[in-house]
Amino acid sequence: MFNDFGHIAATILAGLPATLAATVGGVLLTIPLSFAAGLALLSKHRWVRFISRVYVEGLRGTSEVVQLFWIYFVLPALIGFQLVPLWAGILVLGLNHGAYGAEIVRGAVQSVPQPQHEGAIALNLTATQRMWRVILPQAVVEMIPPFNNLFIQLMKSTALLSFITVTEIANQGEILRPQFGSQLLLIYLVELVLYLLIALLITAAMRLLERITARNIGRRPIPRTGLLARAIEPDVAGLS
Repeated sequence: MFNDFGHIAATILAGLPATLAATVGGVLLTIPLSFAAGLALLSKHRWVRFISRVYVEGLRGTSEVVQLFWIYFVLPALIGFQLVPLWAGILVLGLNHGAYGAEIVRGAVQSVPQPQHEGAIALNLTATQRMWRVILPQAVVEMIPPFNNLFIQLMKSTALLSFITVTEIANQGEILRPQFGSQLLLIYLVELVLYLLIALLITAAMRLLERITARNIGRRPIPRTGLLARAIEPDVAGLS
């Protein structure tokens, strides 16, 4: 079973750069879209909230695979310009997960206690100053755990890019299937391990970011020592 392990692992690993590029690119696009749409959902202007809601529900309520096909196959027929497969994939990943991230941002901002809003108003801060100096620093700490889940989901969605010939991990595994059909267990096991390792890296980075942002606003860092550490009660973590 493991006689061809070296060849199988090397072939699948050749897709790792494309998977990482799609993940990083998708995350970098997801973050600004999430904040823009999430804050727009809280706007006092009805038309701003409407546009943002159309984006969130439109991207969140339709198939990610169909969105991918629209960007890669339909859009060129409409405008006469076709994106490179990897860039088309990054665009879809960012747009789709930005819609989910918008609700994370909206919920986190609304979770900041009302006295914090009132205290900022009492200090005569403008609406922009209140958001950037008081509300967002606290809200960002609350956003990080759900964004961790969202980024892992985004990373797993990179496998969909094999439909438009991006040579990522899943695509490389499919290339092996005709020749090594008797070793499917090994092929998919290698793919699972690679996705798991990337997910663990994302989690480790996000937990570090969570500790840094919590410390910056005067909260005690959450005392986690490993991936299997139990969840901390809010009062223990200094959140109360």
